[in-house]
Amino acid sequence: MQPQTNEQSSTSQKRAALSIIINLFLAIIKAVAGFISHSNALLSDAIHSACDVLGSGAAFIGIWVARQNHPSFPYGLYKAETIATLISSIAILTAAYEIGKHAISGPSVMPNVSIALPVTILNFIIALGFGLFQVREGKRLGSPALEADGKEYLTDTLSTAVVLIGLIGAKLGYNLDRWAALIVSLFVFKSGGELLWHALKDLMDAAIDRDTEREIVRLVESHPRVDRVERVLSRTAGGRFIVDLDVVMNTPSHELADKISDSLEAEIQKRFPRVCMARVRSHFHPSPTIKRITPLASPNGELAPHIAKAPWFLIEVIDKKTGKIISKEIKENPYKSVERKRGFLVGKWLLELHPDQLVVPEDKEGTVVALLKEAGTEIIHSKKTQST
Repeated sequence: MQPQTNEQSSTSQKRAALSIIINLFLAIIKAVAGFISHSNALLSDAIHSACDVLGSGAAFIGIWVARQNHPSFPYGLYKAETIATLISSIAILTAAYEIGKHAISGPSVMPNVSIALPVTILNFIIALGFGLFQVREGKRLGSPALEADGKEYLTDTLSTAVVLIGLIGAKLGYNLDRWAALIVSLFVFKSGGELLWHALKDLMDAAIDRDTEREIVRLVESHPRVDRVERVLSRTAGGRFIVDLDVVMNTPSHELADKISDSLEAEIQKRFPRVCMARVRSHFHPSPTIKRITPLASPNGELAPHIAKAPWFLIEVIDKKTGKIISKEIKENPYKSVERKRGFLVGKWLLELHPDQLVVPEDKEGTVVALLKEAGTEIIHSKKTQST
């Protein structure tokens, strides 16, 4: 998945804040209507909606504490969010128990349908509409968190639907409120149990999800100087990720390997905002061969005057010890006729070939040269070079 732009990230944050406000609004009107109408099911559903608000509030407090720095906690206070979530989950599970207990052993009262039913229908429509909206916005903005939030709203409509069925039954003369409250208590228990499980996984240093871990490995291994990722250690920390990688690199020096490690650490945190700490440990492993790329004006070997516009590229694999050319290959430039961002596209394409050296026609740094130089490719300046 592509990283969000600043504008998309800001929009996602606004959508998330709106979600908390709507959940709080739904919880309040359900609670008020449930109290006035004596509907245990509606009060239970109010607590179910409040669970999300409580979880979001705990996360907010935890995030604020996690931003504080203290010398006794060199890895940060990220688990403050986990502790807040743990406390919230215990409160939610306690509420679920009390709801279920009251539904089974409490007095059976016929709710006032004229108050409870319209409020429940309104809540159902708002939750369903906003849930569908959040899922759509999450896909548009490339935000898995917003998509998950939207799906949570759609799941919550199930408990509201149970309350709605109970109230319709009451309108028809059947007192189903007790059973509706009992079923909703199971939804609340499920919400609290999921929060508790996530908190315990964080406290036990569970690894991050495998899909994200594989995406990080693919990002690192896409670097032209990286041979492979040898080992990955990861763990969660209060909703954040800490990643530790051992990477085998093909570089001419330890200094370049260290420089690439630094750039990869920064790129991981840029592409994966939930990664609060990334460490790339380089293992220096020079290759016995050199891959040299030369821009050609024709397949016959004439050096092209401009790299990005070069119609052909000669790829040579050379033995380091003997200097003997092991293999040759000529590739056509797929972006030679592109008008916009040609240098960037050609540079990215050449990086995918994992070059060690690039022969350039003149001592001039354009986009292609800048990209390859940043990746650690050696630049050989020559106006007269012709490859054979």
